[in-house]
Amino acid sequence: MELLTDPNIWIAFFMLAALEIVLGIDNIIFISILVGRLPPEKRDLARRLGLGFAMVSRIALLFSLAWVMTLTAPLVTVLGQEISGRDLILLGGGLFLLWKASHEIFMEVEAHESKEESAGVDNVKAGAKMFWGTIVQIGVVDIVFSLDSVITAVGMVDNIGVMVAAVVASVAVMMFAAKPIGDFVDKHPSIKVLALAFLTMVGTLLVAEAFDVHVPKAYVYVAMLFSLTVEALNIRARTKRQLAKTS
Repeated sequence: MELLTDPNIWIAFFMLAALEIVLGIDNIIFISILVGRLPPEKRDLARRLGLGFAMVSRIALLFSLAWVMTLTAPLVTVLGQEISGRDLILLGGGLFLLWKASHEIFMEVEAHESKEESAGVDNVKAGAKMFWGTIVQIGVVDIVFSLDSVITAVGMVDNIGVMVAAVVASVAVMMFAAKPIGDFVDKHPSIKVLALAFLTMVGTLLVAEAFDVHVPKAYVYVAMLFSLTVEALNIRARTKRQLAKTS
């Protein structure tokens, strides 16, 4: 009960939950992009499984803090650059995110027509394989995102209960926000391409972080927010023009 009446605990909880939500934005976007490839009736389940995996992986990492912190210890030195387990995970995750985002941009921009023509056939043939393939891809990136999230949490709070509660609260918020964000991204192709460009930048940051080049994510978030604001104004202008034509 003393923990519940301690204002410092509540401040730490809300700060960490807010940070987890901000750090989870790229996770939500990635899940929304991948889930958009699935049949409509399977998308909600895939979102819940993906975010559920994110919560489980973060909590598991929190309960294995001793192992997580050993990942920051250098394993080898290559050309004067110390490489740790965390660096290898970030490098692998960043390269995977770069490949996946680039592939999705190609499919959206260059192969859009063929994708639409074959969508029904692909859904019939792929079935469960496509669904679980999506979940596995979400899981791979979840682990990468969870690693930095947990390390950040350890640096902010020293109470494991507060960390777990903040993770659960942040994932609950993300589950609520994932569907409208995913529907909006899927409805507007230009927003989808911007979201994929954002994931490309995040992948680049992960690769840079693996080589100890620290670039604050805030720079990417501000640039992306500006781009999304401009595109939202463009969408509003196009909608007004269409309404004016039909009236």
